Amino acid sequence: MIMNTSRVIVPFVLLFSALASSGNCGETKRPNIIVILVDDLRWDEISCAGHPFVRTPNIDRIAREGVRFRNAFCTTPLCSPARASLLTGLYTHHHGILDNTNRSPASHKLKTFPRLLQQSGYETGYVGKWHMGNDDSARPGFDYWVSMKGQGTSFDPMLNVNGHRSKHIGHTTDVLNEKAVEFVEQQRGKPFCLYVAHKALHPELIQHDDGSISDPAAAKFLPARRHEKLYETDAIPRRLNVLDTLAGKAALLQKIEGLPALSRKTGTSDETVRDRLRMLAAVDDGVGQLFSALTKSRQLDNTVIVLTSDHGYWYGEHGLSVERRLAYEEGLRIPLLISYPAEFKPGSLVDEFALNVDLAPTLLELAGAKPQTQMDGVSLVPLLEGNGSGKWRSSFLIEYNTDTVFPRVHKMGYRAIRTKRWKYIQYNDLKGMNELYDMQNDPYEMENVIGLSGNKVVVKHLQLELNGLFND
Repeated sequence: MIMNTSRVIVPFVLLFSALASSGNCGETKRPNIIVILVDDLRWDEISCAGHPFVRTPNIDRIAREGVRFRNAFCTTPLCSPARASLLTGLYTHHHGILDNTNRSPASHKLKTFPRLLQQSGYETGYVGKWHMGNDDSARPGFDYWVSMKGQGTSFDPMLNVNGHRSKHIGHTTDVLNEKAVEFVEQQRGKPFCLYVAHKALHPELIQHDDGSISDPAAAKFLPARRHEKLYETDAIPRRLNVLDTLAGKAALLQKIEGLPALSRKTGTSDETVRDRLRMLAAVDDGVGQLFSALTKSRQLDNTVIVLTSDHGYWYGEHGLSVERRLAYEEGLRIPLLISYPAEFKPGSLVDEFALNVDLAPTLLELAGAKPQTQMDGVSLVPLLEGNGSGKWRSSFLIEYNTDTVFPRVHKMGYRAIRTKRWKYIQYNDLKGMNELYDMQNDPYEMENVIGLSGNKVVVKHLQLELNGLFND
């Protein structure tokens, strides 16, 4: 039985079944693993999720040949903490990467699933943006390392390739795609795990050593030049909550010196949305290149391919644009696509809650791990195999620790809980500003119903469950 609130057991020293040398030995061949992490990608920005005009044929192929999770979420909607959660299977308050400040030393100590796979005999590679500190040096657990300092640049990136730094000419997404394919094409006698963390869809900006950002609102999304004219005439879809009056959202109604009040005017512009989707086109090209390399080397059927994101993005919902940190759906929901042709039924859809902390235990189990130590996430393998009708989580924890990078969300740290029916947001420092939403009847989170007398019992129950999730 799958438990939804306890932390699962995952190994520090892994025992895996050996590679089968032939079909007669009765042993199971360990799969290759490729994880593709797209920065800031919303769950609804890909064609297979129903976007009205974006073209992502190669990303869609992962869903078509595998499983798409329709209710996948991050547990901290902020880059560095979310990335650490994906790699470790731990909540933010357990892995210690609390915010986007320079946490380079701490990130060298993380017990990541690639590190565990390396110890078990996998050849491991990391390509892309680390973004847990500005340090571009190799982290433990990776045989092949390609990364950049901090946020990197959108063109002509300076990369640390296995300890040697040099400038690479071209759009950064294309350069990273090339390095990822080079790793896959290498001859080897063992399974591999490749983690590709794109800079896209992140804008070009300047990040200082303390984690602060120079004028983030003025940052530009820069696609590859061949994609600069994509979607010029397509109308940008907007969700109903771009019309939110913010009544009942006292935290968002605070007056911030130097910033305008939130409204439809403060949301993300149409051209910004288009540039983000144009950046996605190069990511999709890279997914296609990986498919081609795997097919050519006859490794596709035995390769697990995952595509996901660290968190979402605002397109003007509740008047928001760049402040990803808040606990509303558009910031929390992420795409999660997983294919494994040898094992999973193609075109499957899963509606149970899946979390970013579930990735590490899932991939370790697919690689044949024997559980030995605790993680907050649970393996998604039963759902991937179509056996998820038993007990599954009915709620999950969301947390954010305040930082000073974005003035509007300064001192807006919180703990929150999401169930199928409710979302309760409890701010750490803001008094009298907590929020409660009926997600069944108000999926756009337009009406804070915490003040309704009939919901006092609901809030009390959610507070107890929230404390249990946090302290487990």
